[in-house]
Amino acid sequence: MENTKKSSPKRFFGQVNLREGKEWKVLLKFALPIIFSYVLQQIYTISDAAICGQTLSADEVAGVNDVFPLTFIFLQFAFGCTAGFSVITSNRIGLNDTNGVKKSFATQIMLCFVITAVLTVLSIVCLDPMLAWINVTPENEAVYRAAYDYCFVIFCGIIAQMFYNFICSVLRSIGDSVTPLIFLFLSTLLNIGLDLLFIIVFKWGVLGAAYATVAAQALSTVACFIYAIAKYKELRLTKKDFALSAREIKTHLSQGLPLGLQFSVLAIGIIVMQGELVKFDIMPSGLMVEGNPAQNGFGAANKLNNFLMAPLNAFGAAFVSFNAQNYGALKYDRIKRGMYQGFAVVGVMYLFLAGIGLLLTIGGAYQYLFLSADKINDLTVSFGNNYLYVDLSLYFVLGALFVLRSGVQGIGKSFYTLLAGTAELVARILVCLFLPPLFNGGAINSEAGTLSYIMLCLADPLAWIAAVAVLFYPFVKYVVKKKYSFGIPMTKQN
Repeated sequence: MENTKKSSPKRFFGQVNLREGKEWKVLLKFALPIIFSYVLQQIYTISDAAICGQTLSADEVAGVNDVFPLTFIFLQFAFGCTAGFSVITSNRIGLNDTNGVKKSFATQIMLCFVITAVLTVLSIVCLDPMLAWINVTPENEAVYRAAYDYCFVIFCGIIAQMFYNFICSVLRSIGDSVTPLIFLFLSTLLNIGLDLLFIIVFKWGVLGAAYATVAAQALSTVACFIYAIAKYKELRLTKKDFALSAREIKTHLSQGLPLGLQFSVLAIGIIVMQGELVKFDIMPSGLMVEGNPAQNGFGAANKLNNFLMAPLNAFGAAFVSFNAQNYGALKYDRIKRGMYQGFAVVGVMYLFLAGIGLLLTIGGAYQYLFLSADKINDLTVSFGNNYLYVDLSLYFVLGALFVLRSGVQGIGKSFYTLLAGTAELVARILVCLFLPPLFNGGAINSEAGTLSYIMLCLADPLAWIAAVAVLFYPFVKYVVKKKYSFGIPMTKQN
């Protein structure tokens, strides 16, 4: 009977004890639902792209592709804040401090409302200037209108994304990575259904894609909150839990804001990269090349790239909760072994994911998912494939970065994650602004050579290398040498 209990579905859908068991096995068990969640999140995004790519004009598709870094800058700030807040919750789980978990949950609810309000107002006010940053202006009316409409709706719905990331981070911090997966799966199905309804049946175009995304996210968020509070007693709050202290707010902001800023800083670099990319579609006369091959080819490749990155990113994300819980339990050796084993796991994942990506570049196969056949040509395939060749070749660096970044965040060293993000930003901007024109022998336009475009693509891996270089120092000091000093006394481990 006991063996049957151990393999029961209930056991699988429960919490994972991150403080016991073989590190790599526990990490994989905890990370697998997160990996599926991240992959589903990409399918969620890809469903918009695929339906838009098959039904909208080339200009409208280019507009939606162009605004990814703009939505990224705000949505990733929200994601970073909630991921940082969850370090506090995980740490208190490790200390078996139930009242502290309740306090953390209540504090995060209030902070998320405030951050949502600020992000929503700021994003809408700055929308036009940000579109100008990436060279999307009213002079190219169709691209501009599609980009503006899509962004406006997504920004108005930031509250749904913020609170979905929040409840998922809280659940993972207490060891439950399955519940977010279940609700994301339901949300993905709903999003696809609403896409088809709004875009194909109602003919709402770009606005339909944005409405579908926000509506599906909002419904999933509400349902996940109701289920989580019903399932976990430590999330059932009373009035006294909302009696917030300045110290409690400061503790959460000290972890959340640096990680939120780090992800936003990364988005600024991506905006610069997108702005330089658009120039490859602008003729010397100032007019756009018909079909926007650089934007659409790169956009399709970027969506595949994000899909392939998702498992590496998700596995790395597991280290926030793993390290934070073990740090709270003073199990420093376990943190060290877990990170060593994590590097080995992402090495294996790199070989598998890069192989899949390279296979999909044959004949530009992936582009037929994101673009209708009339939008695909030799130029779109060339732009897309060259970008993938550069990124895929150095995926092992990206895998190491995800483990290092989440691992360092998990032990409370948020300053270094922000510093790494800054290094990544500086590297990406320098590469984007100087290498392409240097190798082109002049300003970039549609007549620029392939080598100058490859130099632009190098912005990704060179930025990853810069971030890894920064994070290597805290990894050696705090994980390898175990010189911890984050509010918990050092305890010698056997």
